[in-house]
Amino acid sequence: MGSCFLRFLLWTLLALCVGLAGLILVERFLPPVSTLMAARWLTGEAVDQHYVPLSRISPELRSAVIASEDAHFCTHGGVDWGALDEVLERAGPHGPSRGASTIPMQTAKNLFLWPSRSYVRKGLEIPLALLLDLAWPKRRILEVYLNIAEWGDGIFGAGAAARRYFHKGADALDVREAALLATALPNPHLRNPAKPSPRHMGLAMRLMARMRSADNHTACVE
Repeated sequence: MGSCFLRFLLWTLLALCVGLAGLILVERFLPPVSTLMAARWLTGEAVDQHYVPLSRISPELRSAVIASEDAHFCTHGGVDWGALDEVLERAGPHGPSRGASTIPMQTAKNLFLWPSRSYVRKGLEIPLALLLDLAWPKRRILEVYLNIAEWGDGIFGAGAAARRYFHKGADALDVREAALLATALPNPHLRNPAKPSPRHMGLAMRLMARMRSADNHTACVE
């Protein structure tokens, strides 16, 4: 009985792994849907999303999001191990903070996992991020992330966010607007890029300073 259950469990895990690998390959080419978007559709809630190719997203927003969310995006293989070690050392009882998540890890979470923080979710994010970085070019990872990131209640992706907050396309965002959008990502329900609080504006100003002083940290997506 025990050996049968173990074989069943192993086959189930193998099927899940094969299914995820297949889904990763398929979503390299198709417009993706995040778990949050799918949950809203299933419960009848509105989803505002307009898929935008990376070539039609302003370089300022690409640069701002990389500088704010994952400064080593172009050089790591999906996981920033040094940053992850530091955050795990400081982690509380509910798991590590968002500060350890790279863009591939956040993309994996948004596509396949759930939003609440836990060691289990973080443990699943890591192999999925490594798989994404192996299977997709950096441009595709950033494009997908910028199209499924949540920027407010029911607002997903740079296209919808640019229209909602600044009444323009994602390709027309300037550096200030890009910085406000990027610094809203950690708290998209509390930070309004169109009406930033003093703290939010301060974060955006510091981000713009980092963007000016940083080396070419976006070379892999240009």
